[in-house]
Formats: sequence, C-alpha cells, structure tokens
Amino acid sequence: MGTSPAGKARGAPDAGLDPKGHRARLRARMMGGGEDALADHEIVEYLLMTAIPRRDVKPLARTLLNRFGGLAGVFNADRHALESHPGMGETSAAALKIVALAARRLARARVQDQPVLGSWQALIDYLTIDMAHLTVERVRVLYLNAQNRLIRDEHVGDGSLDEAAIHPREVIRRAMELGAAAMILVHNHPSGNPEPSKADIQITNRIAEAGRLLNITVHDHVIIGREGHVSLRSKGLI
Repeated sequence: MGTSPAGKARGAPDAGLDPKGHRARLRARMMGGGEDALADHEIVEYLLMTAIPRRDVKPLARTLLNRFGGLAGVFNADRHALESHPGMGETSAAALKIVALAARRLARARVQDQPVLGSWQALIDYLTIDMAHLTVERVRVLYLNAQNRLIRDEHVGDGSLDEAAIHPREVIRRAMELGAAAMILVHNHPSGNPEPSKADIQITNRIAEAGRLLNITVHDHVIIGREGHVSLRSKGLI
C-alpha cells in the first residue's frame, strides 16, 4: 500500500528535507557545546528553522547578518524591517525578536536582584543590550532607593540631551514622588561614539546640583554607544 505525499510530509519531514542530517548535527552541537559551539549564521539559522521548518534557511540567515551588520544587529532590528526582508515574515521575525526580548529580561533581572553600584558590569550589560543599537537618542533615569536598588527605570524622552528631553526640575520631582535617594542618568549616542558632548556635561551637572539641595544623589551619567560606554563620574565630570 502506498503512502500519500501528505502522509510523507506529516510523518518525517526532516528525512526528505534534510537528507544529510544537517539540522540534527546543528542541534547536537548547540546542546553539547559551549557558547562558541555555533557560528553567528548558525545561531540565526537554528532560530529560523523553528519558524520555517520546511526550507533550507542557511542562505536566509547569511543575508540577514549581511544586511543588519551582525548578530546583535539582527536581533535588535526593527520588526517591520525583519518581516519585509526577502524570505521572512511575521512568524520568522518573531522567532528572532523573542531572543532580544529574553536577553533584555535576563539582563534586567540581574540588575534588579542586587544593589546597582555593587553590580556595575551587570548594569552596563543591561543598558548595552537595550540601547546600543537604537537609531534614536533616548534618555532614561534609573531611580534608586537608599540601598541603591533599582526602584524604577524610566524612559523620559527621545532626542538630544537638553532641557527639551529632560528637565532638571521634573527629574528631581519624580525622584521625590518615588521616594528615591539617588539616580543614574542614561542616554545613548546613535552615532556609536559614547564620548559626552558639552550639553551632556552641562545638563548632568544641573541635575546633580538640583539633587544636592534635596539630598538626592546623582551617582553617574552613563552614555551608551555601539563602540562602548562612558561614565561621566569616572571621567571626573560630575
């Protein structure tokens, strides 16, 4: 008795579509190896396999990496850009975007679980994952309690860091509403270069001075870029 084409597809799709066992070997390497077990294109390929099970997705993985400039660029790409990329769609874009979401959640959990000043690298990792690849300049304030634990991570505006994006009086008022004892200012430079501008330094010191009057400490101002980060405190600018 013969087997219908539909039955073959339902029964063992991998046998016909992956005759050399490439997917099985990729899975075995991923499960049995360390963080370098898979190349960047293989990581993207493996994720796409879950969303597009009946197609060779290796060429698609490579075109995504080329277009978006690497693994981080792919995971942080705009969802619409991913969906409209040739060979992609909503389901395959979601398979990639969930990785970025999970990475941010894990990094944020590390920051929330301990005093921020005692886990500085965890904070930088969190901010870098969340902001380094943004194409717009974003301003955030991390409000801390007396034990330097995170109370609120607040997005306060987009645009160049000046009083149009962040007003000293409003930042301090919000700290008082939250019962915050300290804060860390954060913004990104879409250019990639995290070196502070004159405006960055001026607005930081205005907020720090306003905070001192009410015993609210500005611990730092961190600028995030694709080329790294800069702490104004470590540069002696606060």
